[in-house]
Amino acid sequence: MKPDDRVRLQHMLDAARDAVEFMRGRSRADLDNDRQLTLAVVKAIEIIGEAAYRVSEQMRLQYPQIPWVDIIGMRHRLVHGYYDIDLDVVWSTIQHDLQPLISDLEVILQNTDSV
Repeated sequence: MKPDDRVRLQHMLDAARDAVEFMRGRSRADLDNDRQLTLAVVKAIEIIGEAAYRVSEQMRLQYPQIPWVDIIGMRHRLVHGYYDIDLDVVWSTIQHDLQPLISDLEVILQNTDSV
């Protein structure tokens, strides 16, 4: 694993954990009513996507279980369509996609510690 890939994967993991933690004990309605929360969660998801975008193609091919295209696409949508973010999609991402991503990244990073 290239050192830069390891750093990017760690950034993805840290940001995913942050987004999950920001929403702990919160509801979907909180995204509508708490602008600071929304900005924090959206930024964390953007970081996940930006880091994924910077992971080498070789690394992406090595770990096809990570939905690289979807992650990067969401980052582009959030950054370039900032004025029209669908908070239902953000909520769904946090509720359904981030924990499996966290688990996968933890395994990848743990398995590459010994390499």
